[in-house]
Amino acid sequence: MSLAPRMGFWICSWSHGLEVSGQGLRCMGMFAFYGPPKPESCMIALIHHAIDSGITVLDTSNVYGPHTNEILLARVKLTTKFGIRYEDGKYSYCGDPAYLRAACEASLKCLDVDCIDLYYQHRIDTKIPIEVTIGELKRLVEEGKIKHIDLSEASASTIRRAHTIHPITVVRLEWSLRSRDVEEEIVPTCRELGIGIVAYSLLGRGFLSSGP
Repeated sequence: MSLAPRMGFWICSWSHGLEVSGQGLRCMGMFAFYGPPKPESCMIALIHHAIDSGITVLDTSNVYGPHTNEILLARVKLTTKFGIRYEDGKYSYCGDPAYLRAACEASLKCLDVDCIDLYYQHRIDTKIPIEVTIGELKRLVEEGKIKHIDLSEASASTIRRAHTIHPITVVRLEWSLRSRDVEEEIVPTCRELGIGIVAYSLLGRGFLSSGP
């Protein structure tokens, strides 16, 4: 990964020709998980401000809303995820090929695009071998439906196994002064394999921003 300044943000050049702003906008809290849904007009204004400031990565997921977040972000380049299902009021992890293909098709429709730039497996389904999941994602790349295969919250061994099936471009993980366990194996593995890292919850889910 190389860095170069541009438009007020550092630009990260990852493997496989992917170039993004060093800081992205995580859109999880717009319509889910952190209080009631925010006014759409305010969120659109926030997105415009982020893009005008030089941010080129907007991070969403099919489970944020669900799908409401993707529909709002349909007009920009972004990352999205699969791997967490919400059914009957319960969340579960799923890496089944049939599910992930259906999830991809649904996200393409919600985003109103023909191809997703970065497609993450949101959480690892330990019931399905990672080779099976990545194999299906590889087919989606070959079909032109996704550009880059990415992982979120994966162990070092899972990253290595996945990378042998198809190059992994980015690994998403929680990393802050409060969460540094990833520095033991995961970060060195990504550096060894030339995989980019997207860190979230940099302020320890708000813990590090608390006042006295």
